[in-house]
Parts: sequence; structure tokens; C-alpha cells
Amino acid sequence: MRHTALFVFLLLAGPIFAQTLKVDPVANPAGPGSSQVNWSVTQDGSPLLSWVETQKDGSFALRYAIRRGADWSEARTIVSKRPFFHHPAEVPGVVALSGGSFIAHWIELPNEHGESEFLYISASRDGIKWTTPVMASHDKSEAEHGLASIVASGDREASLVWLQALKGDDGPASLMRSVISADGGVLKEESLDSDVCQCCPTSVVKTARGLLIAYRGHNKDDIRDIAVTRFESGRWTSPKKVFADNWKIDACPINAASASAKGDKVAVAWYTSSGDKPRVEYALSLDSGATFTKALVISTGEAYGYASTAIDDAGGAYVSWLERGGGNARVLARHISETGMPGPVVQVADGTRKDLGYPRLLRSGNDVWVAWNTSSKVQTARLK
Repeated sequence: MRHTALFVFLLLAGPIFAQTLKVDPVANPAGPGSSQVNWSVTQDGSPLLSWVETQKDGSFALRYAIRRGADWSEARTIVSKRPFFHHPAEVPGVVALSGGSFIAHWIELPNEHGESEFLYISASRDGIKWTTPVMASHDKSEAEHGLASIVASGDREASLVWLQALKGDDGPASLMRSVISADGGVLKEESLDSDVCQCCPTSVVKTARGLLIAYRGHNKDDIRDIAVTRFESGRWTSPKKVFADNWKIDACPINAASASAKGDKVAVAWYTSSGDKPRVEYALSLDSGATFTKALVISTGEAYGYASTAIDDAGGAYVSWLERGGGNARVLARHISETGMPGPVVQVADGTRKDLGYPRLLRSGNDVWVAWNTSSKVQTARLK
């Protein structure tokens, strides 16, 4: 209630207008056949772009590059010739730790006709030489382990959040967290929620009070709303809905939430189709995710979802999503002010829903970046 009252006070204090965006395309070093794009930031705040790329021999490699100033670094290979799971929701990631170390994660599908998915990790002290990949999960059975997200959670460790479905489509999935050391070892594994939507991605961020995970929950009535759990004072809080959409669906939408954080401010955007109205919603927290404002609809037409967020210093946020348009799909974006006022919508790109994948936003310094897939290669732009 305290959070909601503060939000109302800001609204009454006078309008704070959202930014009008322009799209500035920027070339990147990803090669032909690249996809599964993702962002993170290095310890000095530089944008780090990662992707999976087709090699000359038809195999695939996980690669990354860092942009410093007006230039990209050399694109480097983390791992190659692995059976990557090529799915828009199963996006690999790379996170930088203090001291120059890196940790990468990805999903492998050893048998394309089976249901087994395995989560792998590798580490590097310098970003050039990487450790031999190892499975991140304690369970090694032919089950589903995936939909991971990662964040640096200590000076020399990262928290990898993922889903585990030991019984496949016949049983519940669990929200898991693994603590990964800077040398690529699994220090700890724990289960945080024993019944979640099993094919929707996770999103983990670090707030001023600790870690926050946003994910799509599930209950016995097949209600699949977005929930958060927070690590505060040495323990995980009980899962709590961001907003009660009460979306009942006896299927998995493969469409979840995106969270971003700056200090105590947390922005979350997500897809829902409750009431048979496909849309993207947004909520803001000023207390590290303990409470959230009422959901705000930010999509303007028939949304496909796949939302991404990047919070700004004041508590406003940039949001991107996919929406139907002209018989195809469009990547759209807009800025939401700290008082919840949506700015004009800008079209970033168009294409097929499949080709565009899961667009990703990143705020680095004063720049806001967006990346998306196409049928030919990964594309990037700045939002100004």
C-alpha cells in the first residue's frame, strides 16, 4: 500500500512525460546465420552482445563481442560444434564478473527427437580461453533443464536461474537457482518454487536489496500469472504475483516476463491473454519488488508478447515487444515515464514472428540498445 500511495502522489504532483524514441541502426560483428541474440553489460558498463552463429562447416558456435565507445571488439568464440537448442526462448547468455572473469550458459538438445534438454556452463578469466563445458544441473537424467537467465550476484560468482521438468509435460516444473563460481564450478543448487509454468523463460536481476526473479507461475487451476521471488536477509521470499491477471490456460504460452532493476527500482513487462485480449502489461516497483503498481497495458494492438525491459535512472523504463501488423509481426518499443505515462510507440523492425525471435533491450550508460533476429543475421540499433 505504501508503494501504491507513492506512485499516486507522483501522478498528482504533475506529469513527467515519457521520451519520444528514434531508431538508430548500428552494425554489429555477428555473421550470417546468427540468431538467439542476447545482451549484458561488462563491469565497466560496456554493452556485451552474444549470439549463436552458423559456421562454414554447418556447425554452430556461441560467440560474443563488446562495444567500447564507437567500436566493437573482435568477435570471440566461447564454444563451438555443440548441439545447441535452437529455440527463440532458449537464449544463451554471458555475464561479466569483477576482475575480468566471464561465465556463459546455453542449452543443448542432444537428441532432436527427444525431450531431454541440458543446461551447460563455461567460464573464462580473460574472455579468450574458456573452461571445458559442464552441466549446471545436479540432475543428469533425460529430462528438461532450461529457460535460463543469469546475473552476477557476487564478486566471483553468478546466479543462474532455470527450470527443471523431470516428468516432462506430465508433471510440474520447478524454478531452480544454481550458484556458479568464477572458475565454472557449481557451488550450490536450490529449488525456489515447485510448480511453475514449464516452458516460459526466467528473468533474474539484482536490486539494492538482493536478487529478484520474475517468472510465470502455475497452480492447480492452471492460472499462469507472473510472479516474483526475492532474496532478502539471507532467505528467499514466498512467491508473489506482480499482478493478478488470472490467466487460465491449459497450455504453456512460451511467453514470460522481463525484469530490469536500478537500485530499489524494478520494472517488469509481460504478456497475458486473460479475457482473450492478447496484450503486454507493465508494472513498476520502488521497493526492490516488495510491491508493484497496478498493471499498465503498453501494447496497442494484438500483441504476440516476448517483452523486454530496460529501466532508467529515474524509474521510468524502455519496453519492447512483438505485435501483429500488416499481416506480419513488428518489433515495437516505447518509453514509460516514472509516473507511468507511456510515450509514443516506435517500430524497430518487421518480419515474421519466427524470424524476429525474442528481441532484447539493454541500457548501458546513457545508451539504450535493442537487438533482434532476422532470417539472415542478428540486428542491433540504439533507441534515442
